[in-house]
Amino acid sequence: MADRVDVMFRAFSDRTRLRLLNLLRGGETCVCDLVNVIGAPQPKVSRHLAYLRRAKLVTARRDGMWMYYTLAPAKSEFRTSLLNCLACCFRSVPELAKDAERLGRTKKCSDKGDCC
Repeated sequence: MADRVDVMFRAFSDRTRLRLLNLLRGGETCVCDLVNVIGAPQPKVSRHLAYLRRAKLVTARRDGMWMYYTLAPAKSEFRTSLLNCLACCFRSVPELAKDAERLGRTKKCSDKGDCC
């Protein structure tokens, strides 16, 4: 199997990483907006995003001094099914719904073309 199941499931074992995955379902997002919603220090958020990148669950691009993250496209039926299952589970967690709502109110980078 091309997907490292053990690596993906370890990525899902942390609350902060689950919150980040949920937020990134809404599309490309700057680290500064993720930090605002998660309420954790930027180095902690960046460390978790790096873990998700190593697990090939997210991709990143740099624009000047800003880093933008998005969910990585699923390259297998297994990964697609797993991410769809997670999305379904996320809908039943109130904290994750509040995070998404907060991101909608505070997202500034993508909308203005200016960051933090």
